Amino acid sequence: VQLQASGGGLVQAGGSLRLSCTASGRTFSNYDMGWFRQAPGKEREFVASVRRYGGSKYYADSVKGRFTISRDNAANTGYLQMNSLKPEDTAVYYCAAKVATHLEYDHWGQGTLVTVSS
Repeated sequence: VQLQASGGGLVQAGGSLRLSCTASGRTFSNYDMGWFRQAPGKEREFVASVRRYGGSKYYADSVKGRFTISRDNAANTGYLQMNSLKPEDTAVYYCAAKVATHLEYDHWGQGTLVTVSS
């Protein structure tokens, strides 16, 4: 499956953005989906994930209550709604996918930059 992330940009602290991840090539509903981010000078970190049929959702503690992950399998698209953004949310955000039985994400999008100004 190929993934294309979009929706990043510059936003003031306290603002909102919605990232999209469009899948192609394979049946999107066969894959769990996740969002990860990498801030300058830091390692990539997990942000949120959702199982293939949109059931179980998981969030990093740093984004709980502010970010919401969702997906529309009919549209082959996943989303990350980000509210109450903070400067420390500044990073390149990546969407990723994996077959449910795999432990690691093995399909990655190209990343979209989110910059939160104070």
